Amino acid sequence: MLDLHHVFALQKKAFLFLLALCALGWVFSPYESIFAGIALGAFFGTYNFWILVRRMEKFDRSISEGTKVASIGTAFRFGSGVAAVAIAISLPQYFHLISTVIGLMIPYIFLVIERIVHHIRNH
Repeated sequence: MLDLHHVFALQKKAFLFLLALCALGWVFSPYESIFAGIALGAFFGTYNFWILVRRMEKFDRSISEGTKVASIGTAFRFGSGVAAVAIAISLPQYFHLISTVIGLMIPYIFLVIERIVHHIRNH
């Protein structure tokens, strides 16, 4: 479980870097809604990843104690994804819908990249 917390710490750093890039893109380009959508999606995607880390920790603890296994929290993560899309749909002048969906996937793309780098370094 310590490894998952390390991955989440790297995710937070990458998220802050992405937010800085989105802020620069929002200020200096004519595509404000696209960069705002990516930032909104990345925020909710990072929140989803945080939920996953917490639930996996509870899952691991319940397995080691031999108690009832809790759910992984799929409904919460799905609901926050729906909330991000609902915000983008209700405020289309501020958030681009497709870039919001892309932003939702960015933390998982970071996860795949981090796992590839980890595999290359250790093998």
